[in-house]
Amino acid sequence: MSAPLTPLDRPNSYIGRSVPRPNAKRLLAGRGRYVSDIRLPRMLHAAFLRSPHAHARIVAIDTEQALALEGVHLIATGTDLARICTPWTGTLDHFKGMTSEPQLPLPLERVVWAGQAVIAVVATSRAIAEDALELIVVEYDELPAVVDAEIARRPGTPLVNPGRSGNVCFRSQLDSGGVEDAFAQAAHVVEEEFSFGRHTAVTLEPRAIVADYDPSAGMLTVHHGTQTPYQFQDLYSRHYGIPEARVRVIAPDIGGSFGMKLHVYHEDMAVVGLSIMLGRPVKFVADRIESFVSDIHARDHRVHARMALDAKGEILAMDVQDVTAIGAFSTYPRTSVVEGNQVIRLIGAPYRFKNYRAALEVIFQNKVQTSQYRAVGHPVACAVTERLVDLAASRIGIDPFAMRAQNLIADDAYPVTSPTGYKFEALSHQACLKRLHSMMDYDALRAEQASLRARGIYRGIGIATFVEITNPGPAFYGVGGARISSQDGAIVSLTPSGEVRCLISVTEQGQGTEAIIGQIVADQLGLAQDRVRVITGDTEVTPHGGATWACRGAGIGGETALRAARALKANILQIAALVLQEQPPSLDIADGQVVNAVTRQQRLPIAEIARIAYFRSDTLPPGTQAQLTVSHHFAPQGYPFAFTNGIQGCHLEVDVETGFIKILKHFVVEDCGRIINPMLVDEQLRGGVVQGLGAALFEECRYSETGQLLNGSLVDYLVPMAMEMPDIVIEHVETPTADTELGAKGCGEAGTAAASACVLNAVNDALSPLGATINAIPITPARILRALKRF
Repeated sequence: MSAPLTPLDRPNSYIGRSVPRPNAKRLLAGRGRYVSDIRLPRMLHAAFLRSPHAHARIVAIDTEQALALEGVHLIATGTDLARICTPWTGTLDHFKGMTSEPQLPLPLERVVWAGQAVIAVVATSRAIAEDALELIVVEYDELPAVVDAEIARRPGTPLVNPGRSGNVCFRSQLDSGGVEDAFAQAAHVVEEEFSFGRHTAVTLEPRAIVADYDPSAGMLTVHHGTQTPYQFQDLYSRHYGIPEARVRVIAPDIGGSFGMKLHVYHEDMAVVGLSIMLGRPVKFVADRIESFVSDIHARDHRVHARMALDAKGEILAMDVQDVTAIGAFSTYPRTSVVEGNQVIRLIGAPYRFKNYRAALEVIFQNKVQTSQYRAVGHPVACAVTERLVDLAASRIGIDPFAMRAQNLIADDAYPVTSPTGYKFEALSHQACLKRLHSMMDYDALRAEQASLRARGIYRGIGIATFVEITNPGPAFYGVGGARISSQDGAIVSLTPSGEVRCLISVTEQGQGTEAIIGQIVADQLGLAQDRVRVITGDTEVTPHGGATWACRGAGIGGETALRAARALKANILQIAALVLQEQPPSLDIADGQVVNAVTRQQRLPIAEIARIAYFRSDTLPPGTQAQLTVSHHFAPQGYPFAFTNGIQGCHLEVDVETGFIKILKHFVVEDCGRIINPMLVDEQLRGGVVQGLGAALFEECRYSETGQLLNGSLVDYLVPMAMEMPDIVIEHVETPTADTELGAKGCGEAGTAAASACVLNAVNDALSPLGATINAIPITPARILRALKRF
C-alpha cells in the first residue's frame, strides 16, 4: 500500500479519512430540494399519451374534446414540436458504419415501442392533463413488432425502421491474430452460451424536469434531474436554436441516477419545446409506471464465448460473439453501442494471454431503448470471463483460486496492453487475490461445504476478478464528435469572512461528491471541513466540465479541486508574507491560521488576510493585487483511462427443492488508487454490490411476443430489499495512478462490475454435485429448478 498523500496525524488532514457527508443531515431531515419540489409562478404541468402498440403507424389524431376541457392550455403533437426542434441521431463518428433513425421529441408517423410518448398535454395541473389524455382519440395501423434480437437478425424479418436494409445498428470486430492456431493447439477448450436479461435503473427519484422559457429575455432555464447539466445546456441550445449563454441548466438534489439520467429522453426534450411554445414554465415528473416504459434499459445481451488452454491450465486464447439488443433507436448523445463495445473490450481483461477475437452486433428491436447504466458492459464481460475461468479450472481439475493465481497478470508486469487494446498503467490482481483468500477463510469454507453436502445442503463459493474503467480521457467521446467534456473546472474563493467556497463542475447524485471535494479543499488549505462550502450543478454559476459519470468525480473533479486549492493557498500565503514581512515558503496554514512552517506557531488568521485584501487593500504594498479567487481546469493526460481493479467472493446456499438462493456473505477486495474517504468508498461498493445482486437474482424486464412489457411495476419487477442484502465485507489495496497528483481512481461501479459473475459462479459451484448448470442471468428459482430437471 502506498504512502498517503498527506500525514493523517496533522491538523485538517482529510484525504484518507472517513468523515460524514456534510449534506447527510439536511437530506435525512427531509430538507432536500429535488426537481419534484420546485414550484414556479405560472407553472403548468405536462402529461403524455403513450402508444399501446410496440409498432404502429399513426393514422389520425382527434384532440377536439381534450382541448375543450377546462384547464388545458396546449395539446402538442410531433408535428408541432418539429417546427421548433431539430432532429437528432444517436450516432458517433468513431463507431464506423453505425446507423440510427433521426429522432424528434414526439413521433411524426410511427410509434416504435409500447409506451412511447405520442402526444403532450399541458394543463394547470397534472390531474387535468391526465384527464385530457383520456379524451384524445388516436387511430393506429398496427405493424409487425420485432421483439427478439435473434429473430431481428434473420433475413426477411420485418424492419424496425422501414427503409433500412436490416435491423443491425452497428457491427464491430476485434482480432489480435493467432486465435485459430491457439484453439487448434489447445489441450482444453471450454465454451458457453450466455444470456443476460435487460433491466432498468429504478432510481429513488424518477426523471423530472421543469423548463422555463422567458420570451422577454430569450432565456431558457431548465431545472433538470440529471448528472450532466453542461451536456444538456449544449443540447437544448443547439436543437432549439437558443444561444448557449442564454440556456441555464440547474441540477439540484438528485435522487440517484446510475447513468440513467445521462441520456436525452423524448419527453424531456418535448417539455422544453412546450415551455417555448407557451412562454411559461412547464413541469413533468415521470410516475413509476412511466419510468418502466421510458427510462433506458440495459444489459440485453446474448454471448457465445470459448476459451483455449494448454495442458497446465494456461489461458491461450478467447473467442467471443456478442449480440446486443438496444430498442428502436440509439440513445443520444452517448449512443447505445457503448455497452456492447465495452463488453467485447473488457472480456479477459485481468488475464495474461495474447490471442483474442470478438464480434459485436448491435440490433434494433421494438422495445424501450437500452444504453449506459452503472458499470457499462462490465457485469457482462466479467460474468463471461469468470464463468469460463471456472469451467476451465473444473476441466483441468484445479482450484478456482489456483487457476486465477496461475493466469492473472502479475502485479510487477505493468504497464500492460490487453489483447483488446486497453492500456493498463498499474493494477493489483495478485495482491487482491491473496487478500480475498485470507479474508474469506477459504479453506475453512471448502471444508464446511463438503460436510454440508453430505447432509443434502448445497452451498456454493464463487469468486470473480474485475477491471473497471474510470477517469475517461478526451478520446472517449470527443473523438466521436460528441460535445461531452473530459475536463472539469473548479473556482475556489476565500470569502471576506475567512471561509472558502468551491464551485465545481462535477455533480452530486447521492454518492458523496460534495463531501470528497470539500475534504480535498479543506485538506490542502488547512481548514476545518465545515469552513468549506461546495456548490455543484448549475451551468450559470459553476465552471464548465464533464460532470459526474464513469466514476470520474474523485479522479478528475478531485484533481481539479486539489490544484485549485493549492493555487489559492499560494496566493493567501503570498499576501500573508507581505503582511508579516516573511517569505512565503516559511509560512503554512493550519486550522485556519497562518503559521510558521517549522515551529507551527500561529501568526495570523486567514480571516484577517481576507479582511485586509477585500477592505483595506490600501495597506498592502503598492502594486499588490490580492487574488483570493482561483479558477483551475484539469483534463486527464497520459493513459486513456485510470483502470480500477479488484476481486469479489460470494458464499451462498441453494435450496434445491424450491430453487431459492440465500446469499450468506459477500466479500470485496478493491483497488481504486488513492482513497479520499474510506467510508464513502465502502458504501459505494456495498451499494454497487447490491445493485449487481439485483441483476443476478431478480431484475428482468420481461416482454410478450407482441412487445408489451409484462412486469412494468414494482409489484412485478423485483429489486433487492433489506432482507436480500447480505453482510458485505470490504478490504482495500491502494495503487495510486501516477497520472495525477491526487492519485485517485473511481470506485462507484466496482461493486456492480463483478457481483453477478460472483453469484453465477457460486450457484454453479453449489449445483455441481447435481450435474446442473446455469448460464442465464437473472438466476431465478424457475431457472434453477429447470436446470435440476424438476419441471
